Amino acid sequence: MSEPKIKRDPEGTRRRILEAATEQFTRFGLAGARVDAIATAAETNERMLYYYFASKEGLYVSVLETMYGRFGEREVSLDLTGLPPSEAVRKLAESIWDHLRENPQWLSLINNENLHEGRYLERSSTLRETISPVIDIMREILERGMASGEFRPGVDPLDFYITVVGMGYYVVSNRFSISAFTGRNYSEQPRYEAIAAMHTDMLLAYLTSHKTAQ
Repeated sequence: MSEPKIKRDPEGTRRRILEAATEQFTRFGLAGARVDAIATAAETNERMLYYYFASKEGLYVSVLETMYGRFGEREVSLDLTGLPPSEAVRKLAESIWDHLRENPQWLSLINNENLHEGRYLERSSTLRETISPVIDIMREILERGMASGEFRPGVDPLDFYITVVGMGYYVVSNRFSISAFTGRNYSEQPRYEAIAAMHTDMLLAYLTSHKTAQ
């Protein structure tokens, strides 16, 4: 059988390989994903895959970098500067949670990488660059809130960001087991909106708790 005809479109070929690889890695993980299946789905051949990404592991790292990059780009694109600090926290948190909910592939990839104890993400030279702008946004919001007296002092922006992500991540990544265990489906819009509102209220209660203590 002849190999698929290679289209002379380097950027398009690379993009198709990444898209096909994302599907394979999401469904089968790093170990189960097949290079030949990725090449066929991308309408190219295995030589081009190795040309652009060197190895299956290199392609896997590039898929993770792409997914994290899109996550960061979404938050950086938000215009929060004109909002009061509490509203900015609420809007940023909801954007993060919506992204998790809208991208189940990303959650599957994260879960798979955690099985590998993060060793492939550690190979990335650009990963931390994608999170830094988001942490800067969080820091700016918290500093504005502290300067106005609305938020408590001393809140670490990275710790707070991880807390925000964790709240949204658990509900989405464990939605099937939660539904089986409790009978409540948090994929349903009213359920999702209710728990998201609870989470934002909890976050803001923590940030403003110093007021009631005074």
